[in-house]
Amino acid sequence: MSVTWLIDRMRSWENEKAIIWRDSEFTYRDLLLSVDSWISELDIRGIQGGSVVAIEGDYSPRTCSLLLALMLKKAIVVPLSRAIKNRRKDFLNIAEVQYIFSFDDRDSWQEEKRGIPIKNNLLRQLIAIGEPGLVLFSSGSTGENKAALHNLSKFLQKFIARRYRLRTLIFLLFDHIGGINTLFYTLSNGGTMVISPLRTPTAICRHIEKYKVELLPTSPSFLNLLLISEAYKGYDLSSLKKVTYGTEVMPESLLKRLHRIFPWVEFVQTYGLSELGILRSKSKYSDSLWVKVGGEGFKIKVIDGVLWIKADAAMLGYLNAPNPFDEEGWMNTGDLVEVERDYIKILGRESDIINVGGQKVYPAEVESVLMEMDNVINASVRREENPITGNVVAARLTLAKPEDLSSLKKRVRKYCQARLESYKIPVKIEVTDDVQYSGRFKKVRT
Repeated sequence: MSVTWLIDRMRSWENEKAIIWRDSEFTYRDLLLSVDSWISELDIRGIQGGSVVAIEGDYSPRTCSLLLALMLKKAIVVPLSRAIKNRRKDFLNIAEVQYIFSFDDRDSWQEEKRGIPIKNNLLRQLIAIGEPGLVLFSSGSTGENKAALHNLSKFLQKFIARRYRLRTLIFLLFDHIGGINTLFYTLSNGGTMVISPLRTPTAICRHIEKYKVELLPTSPSFLNLLLISEAYKGYDLSSLKKVTYGTEVMPESLLKRLHRIFPWVEFVQTYGLSELGILRSKSKYSDSLWVKVGGEGFKIKVIDGVLWIKADAAMLGYLNAPNPFDEEGWMNTGDLVEVERDYIKILGRESDIINVGGQKVYPAEVESVLMEMDNVINASVRREENPITGNVVAARLTLAKPEDLSSLKKRVRKYCQARLESYKIPVKIEVTDDVQYSGRFKKVRT
């Protein structure tokens, strides 16, 4: 397999805009010249095929061109964002990183060489066949962060088919499967990546207006933050054609609000995992949580309500955990779903389910109801142990303005009684000023 097809395709539109970063524009020709410069730099530093190299930073002209240069050199790339700073040392050791290129906010860089040998069998096998690699760490929301190793040549195969050319705001982080997917999708179709140095609602809205962004891939947590901030009211977002959302379950009430406020925007649910890549998806309607997933190179099935996926370009395996695939290459995603003909509705992770006296409670369903309430701008629901029922439902609420806790609890119970079965109604309620999302803009329930 080869990765040079991507570079050849990029040359075919060298005068088109590839990146807009810090109000400067870079063409595909600029990007390719930077790739050539990096290849010379890597040669000087003795970084060859099979080297394990971390790129530490965020999207920028230099980080993107370095990633492409390492791909061409058939190195193994480990993108790392600032969101993992507390686990940085562990990640470097797990991936057996030999070189680190660290970038600051101005795109200046420095290199660190780590004199360590490659011992991991999966890494050694990939190096032996002379293929480039990609290591992506899971978010660790259900336990330890797992390092997924991909054959990058195989990973890129799904991008060979031509798709839509769009001006896309790169939102998901540099080391996130969704962010990497957006990067390669944009480059393989001659689109333009608009990069905001900040991921605040105001900064994102500013970039959408100024650069006529057409596609915003993001998370439900950020979209909720956008509505809370009301930053969208101060900007012209009429260029926006599509918003894709993933990484977590979308509260239905939030999706309905988004659809009302941005009626011209198509909202599309996406689905993917670090281990498998991002599947093609099609929402039933813009304001519907029913979605069709799959596409070329993917097969899906549902067993006992749990989604299983088989991918042609699945990872080679974890560097720090057992192989999660069965004998036929299927992976249990751990996501519970409902099925309606060709569509599925994602209910939540098996690990998040709250068992109340034998009855299942999906946190996202309860959160959606709570977020319909006046004065409630965010909600997270989790389990708490109970000696009688096993678990009870506990909720943390973020309020628009202060409210008496006793009155709030009564109001919550009254509102929920008309919309939820009794065992789904929160027994414990607390108020927090926390944002309730992680550095990856994903809801935190613990």
